[in-house]
Amino acid sequence: MPARALGFAAVAALCMLVLPASAAVSLSTAAGRYAISQNGSSIRFSIANVGGGSLNGAFAHFTGTIRIDNRDVTRSAVSITIFPESVATGESRIDAFLRSDAVFDTANERSLEFRSTSVQRTSGTTALIAGRLTARGKTFPEKFTAELSGLKSGRIEFHVTGRVLRSRYGMDVGTPIYSNVVVFDMTLTGRRG
Repeated sequence: MPARALGFAAVAALCMLVLPASAAVSLSTAAGRYAISQNGSSIRFSIANVGGGSLNGAFAHFTGTIRIDNRDVTRSAVSITIFPESVATGESRIDAFLRSDAVFDTANERSLEFRSTSVQRTSGTTALIAGRLTARGKTFPEKFTAELSGLKSGRIEFHVTGRVLRSRYGMDVGTPIYSNVVVFDMTLTGRRG
């Protein structure tokens, strides 16, 4: 389920590629390579419960890069790696279950990977990021929306959202009590480097 989070991060990174021509900062100014920083970034997820409420969590450890091509936005790229051992829900019993072989299987699967395959500008500040998400040895295409929320002094910030079906990755334990849909909400901050 948190595999979706990985996709969100990637989307956020590419979102910066959608700068409008009238923006104070031109795309050529934003072009370059950015390292996603854990300082100022967050990768959160939620899974609805049929009885109301939801299971909410976040990943504390992740890395990634965003490369923005100012000549052709569609050639930009995002790469994100999430380490599921860092999952936290605020409940140690639930965290241990998520790390178990029923969900992330962190003893055998050390990371979740998202690699973008295309970036499509959808407005002056938004983009649709498509890519391939790999979790528990399974890889599927996923899409995320990204919105540029800040660009200043070599630092860029995106808000990324998306939905992933956890059953595709062999993480469907608890359905239908818990939804098959994992909702990701991410803030990704990148530093030029």
